[in-house]
Amino acid sequence: MSSNTSGNEKPGEGIRSMRSTNAFRVINFELYAKPNIVIMSIGVTCFGLALGYIAYMRQKYESMGYYAAVDKDGKEIFEKKKSKWD
Repeated sequence: MSSNTSGNEKPGEGIRSMRSTNAFRVINFELYAKPNIVIMSIGVTCFGLALGYIAYMRQKYESMGYYAAVDKDGKEIFEKKKSKWD
């Protein structure tokens, strides 16, 4: 059985084992960088904290009696809930 791989490739190398120019490698850095679990976990933690903060702020405003409304310009604003009796 013949294979198209050279002797120095490892299984699972994928696109890293292909010949390419340095410009292609610089432009498509993500294809050649090996995954780093520490950096990935820091990024996931920061993203989760940002989403949690957004959810907290939204819940805080809603508990104060505000609701999300869309004004004439299409922007989302928080307005105080008003009674029909006011």
